[in-house]
Amino acid sequence: MKFPDSALSRACLFAGAGLLCAAGASAQAYPAKPIQLIAQQPPGSASDAMTRVWADCAAHELGQPVVVMNKPGANGVLAINGLKGQPADGYTLMSIGMSQMSITPYTYRQRPYDPGSDFDGVAVLGTSALVLTVPAGEGLSRLADLQKLAKSTAGGLNFGSPGKGSPAHLLTTALLDKMGATGTHVPFVGEGAGVTALIGKQIQAMTLVIGTAAAQVKAGRLQALAVFDTQRSPLLPDVPTVAELLPAAADLARPSWIAIVAKAGTPAAAIARLGAATEQCRANAQYRSRLEAMSVVLTPSTPADVRSWAARDAAVWRPLIDRLGLASE
Repeated sequence: MKFPDSALSRACLFAGAGLLCAAGASAQAYPAKPIQLIAQQPPGSASDAMTRVWADCAAHELGQPVVVMNKPGANGVLAINGLKGQPADGYTLMSIGMSQMSITPYTYRQRPYDPGSDFDGVAVLGTSALVLTVPAGEGLSRLADLQKLAKSTAGGLNFGSPGKGSPAHLLTTALLDKMGATGTHVPFVGEGAGVTALIGKQIQAMTLVIGTAAAQVKAGRLQALAVFDTQRSPLLPDVPTVAELLPAAADLARPSWIAIVAKAGTPAAAIARLGAATEQCRANAQYRSRLEAMSVVLTPSTPADVRSWAARDAAVWRPLIDRLGLASE
């Protein structure tokens, strides 16, 4: 028999169902108060925008506010520490990227956290292609032009990224290595700050999510040289894939992705409720259109997919990090 919440509680008392019934009542109650969602990138970033789209839709489906709180810095490590300092009760969540789940911890000799044991996955939201860009008007229209510049410049290129251990950091470093060139990594707090520096020619290259790159290319501020994906993007159909330009770099054709996680040990009922809300959002036309407008490819997902995707990508990135000597204190 199915009871409304209040009737269920009364039935538990009279039936003497004990802990089983109490657990059922608790599961029915979640969420009973607002949820805090930590964003690991600053306001205005692509990651932040995706986070807020999910928060708006999830709040509607869950019947409680989902309040976004930005904690940028150290490519997500500050945000992760913020999550780990909260109770594992489902009322503090975090939006997290491929970077934090499969790259960042392995760029430190002493890992600041463990992606496999510190989080419970809720869902993978979607993927975004990454694009290597340079400032417009610099005579760099092909990857070969950038390769020539890097080899002829003392110390190599100055290239930016949203932070140490970000996909942009690793992909650009790996690509330069495959081109036989060198570079100096310049980390920024978020993609937006790096884009500003790139347009201002304070750095010479940066790998960006395709939504950001396409807008700046179409505005005439940046030039796109290569897409880190297995096929060209409809947004930038004239820009070749990295494999087309450099077959040895085919293994770098990996899109970025973003997920929602909770602290490890969060009740299974809360995770299930959050996962169900995410599935309801994927069926929502407005939610889909808002993410697709950011060039995000939505993907079906279960809570278990977050850890499996992280493990899958870490199997590629960790050997690359070791080979390139990117781990530091």
